[in-house]
Parts: sequence; structure tokens; C-alpha cells
Amino acid sequence: MGKMVEGVILEIPMSKSVLNVTLVSSQGKYTFDPVSKVLVWDVGRIDPTRLPNLRGSINLQSGAPPPESNPAIAVQFSINQLAVSGLKVNRLDMYGEKYKPFKGVKYVTKAGRFQVRT
Repeated sequence: MGKMVEGVILEIPMSKSVLNVTLVSSQGKYTFDPVSKVLVWDVGRIDPTRLPNLRGSINLQSGAPPPESNPAIAVQFSINQLAVSGLKVNRLDMYGEKYKPFKGVKYVTKAGRFQVRT
């Protein structure tokens, strides 16, 4: 079994012709801002036995052309105890400290500016 993906947030920009959305998410919560036309889906922690799914309908202005079918999706996430670079810390020397530091390394992978385009 792989590492748990946590803090998953997707930002999906919608077309200016979108009035409102009616969606059902299998995991997490979504919000749609009708002014900025951005859909934010806060998935949270991904359950590997049940992958997240978002279904529903989009209400468009009458007479507007259909929106782009493949928008750029911004994704944020973190994976604890994993360094995707493969970087490992074998030894760390600390001088001038009066206390005995904990011997251990905490690896965390976080998404920066990551976009999914198809």
C-alpha cells in the first residue's frame, strides 16, 4: 500500500458563461464562486479504497457557447513521510546546543504550483 495523500484541494476555473453548478461529491466538499467563476473542491484525505468523484450539472447563460472541455486544474496536496526527490538524510550534526535533539527526520511532500492539463 502506498503513502496517504492528504490536504487535496482542486481549483477549477470555469467559463464566464457559467451561472451556477449543482454537483455531488463522493468525498470532501465543494464551493463555487459565481463572481470569480472558480470551483474549489476540498477533497481532504484520499481514501485509496474509494477514489473521489465529482458529478453534476453546470447551468450556462442562454445562447452561450459550450465551455472549454479541458480547463487547467490547479492541485494542492501533501504526502507525509515521503520525499519524491529520493533525498535521504543519513546524518545531521548539531553543535552549540544545550539539549539533546530528537534523532529522526520528518519527510513531507507538498505540491507547489501544479496544474493538470489534458
